[in-house]
Amino acid sequence: MATDIENEFLNLIKKHKGLLVKVARMYMDNSQDQQDLQQEIIIQLWKSFNTFKGTSEFSTWMYRVAINTAISYFKKEKKQANTFSHQEPPDLPLSEYDTSADRRMAFFYQAVHQLKPVEKAVIFYMLEGLAHKEIGRNLGISEGNARVKLNRAKEKLQNILKDKAYEI
Repeated sequence: MATDIENEFLNLIKKHKGLLVKVARMYMDNSQDQQDLQQEIIIQLWKSFNTFKGTSEFSTWMYRVAINTAISYFKKEKKQANTFSHQEPPDLPLSEYDTSADRRMAFFYQAVHQLKPVEKAVIFYMLEGLAHKEIGRNLGISEGNARVKLNRAKEKLQNILKDKAYEI
């Protein structure tokens, strides 16, 4: 039988599942790897749940753990299997998408896969609406450094999209 703490944790994970999906999709390029990363994030969240003090929103704390886990997991997977290539991301089957918005998102994620892990993190935080100060705090860098990293990551992403002629 689940304890109150376990139930609380499971309810919070269920409430913020979309965050797990977004992080996994930004860092991994196929559904199996995305699911594996989501599981790894959940494990890390559970292991460190007792350190969550409640001084910030659960989602803010979850962002930090998820991004840090994704970066570590990505590096570990790259070393072990060397299955991820920055040169050419795999083609996503476009036949699965019915709308142009879904197709644009698929192209966007293909381009994001070419970014470095920290660049993915700043793009993710930007998409989540975090200010430069919050991005810096979550990544352990200054607000100014966060601004610079975000501008460089956006520029790099735009160039990737332009070079690949993605229609976003």
